[in-house]
Amino acid sequence: MIEGRPARASSAESWLSIWGRRALTIPGFVLLAALYTALFPLLFGLAGMVDLASRDDLRFRRARATLVFALYLGCEFVGIAAALLLGLVTLGGALGGPRRYLALHAALQRLWTDTLFFGSTRIFGMRVETEGLEHVARGPLLLFVRHTSSADTVLTAAVVANPHRLLLRYVLKRELLWDPCLDLVGRRLPNAFVQRKSGATRTPGSPARDVRHPEIDAVAGLARGLDAGSAVLIYPEGTRFSVSKRDRAVEHLRERGQDALADDAAKLQNVLPPKLGGPLALFEAAPEVDVVLVEHTGFEGAATLASFWRGGLVGKTVRVRVRRFAASTIPRESRAEWLFARWAELDAWVSDKLPKEPSLGHAVEAK
Repeated sequence: MIEGRPARASSAESWLSIWGRRALTIPGFVLLAALYTALFPLLFGLAGMVDLASRDDLRFRRARATLVFALYLGCEFVGIAAALLLGLVTLGGALGGPRRYLALHAALQRLWTDTLFFGSTRIFGMRVETEGLEHVARGPLLLFVRHTSSADTVLTAAVVANPHRLLLRYVLKRELLWDPCLDLVGRRLPNAFVQRKSGATRTPGSPARDVRHPEIDAVAGLARGLDAGSAVLIYPEGTRFSVSKRDRAVEHLRERGQDALADDAAKLQNVLPPKLGGPLALFEAAPEVDVVLVEHTGFEGAATLASFWRGGLVGKTVRVRVRRFAASTIPRESRAEWLFARWAELDAWVSDKLPKEPSLGHAVEAK
């Protein structure tokens, strides 16, 4: 069930700022899609020739990548057109009411994410294996998701949420507003677009009144009014894994006097330690809501554009494990330690599932 109007983005943004950005991004993406469509036969042919010349088992890795990019641009074009049309015919939700307005955009989001995810996995010849999806059949939920690449967003929606028509309330980085489809639809649905380097943080055990940061408040706001058909989705790591990023996170924890957490973080080999600001804000805003960990492997080959182009996803198996933890089992006085312990379990699971040789995602540091 969808109630009321959508929550706004993480901070107030003027009409002039919003449409100034869209005046660049919407025609820009439309122009890019038109040019790519016109040049696609040439680009696809050239990529195929490069694949043949490289003699890398003739799986046409680069040609597949050009096809997936065409799929992405097609989804963007249709999504932009549909969002603009929905806004026009409903007068921004005035006709039909806010519940209908949200339901239409939720349906558009499901179609967009399903098409992009399942289309891409088919093009790349990927397999998807899942376990524990029955744990998300009904909300409300707080979803904590591993982050390896931009594919995480559509993965969780298509595989975990959409089959149960679970409306996701995303915590996303502000830079994604430069994607016009996410800008248009994402701002009409209850999402928060936050500054990753805003300095917003939380100290374990500190009372909520000690922190009044707009980014933290925006995240906490998503947890209010959750019902059986909705969930908040956050990426606790904040960015993709690299050893240097892990080491910086460990150093940051030690600077703040959190030595025990720093010791735990230093042991992680595949995931970054969770940032505490957003997760602790969600715990406090919705202490009665169950927590679900969405753990996955298989998209490490798309950690960078270069590895994606080289075919890092071709023939891969995506493995998704879903674990649900009842709110009553999460200790209120040591939530940070509880979350770090779960992340250590995730790290061990990823180590078990990943191939023993270094993956493309780890060989090249994500920027």
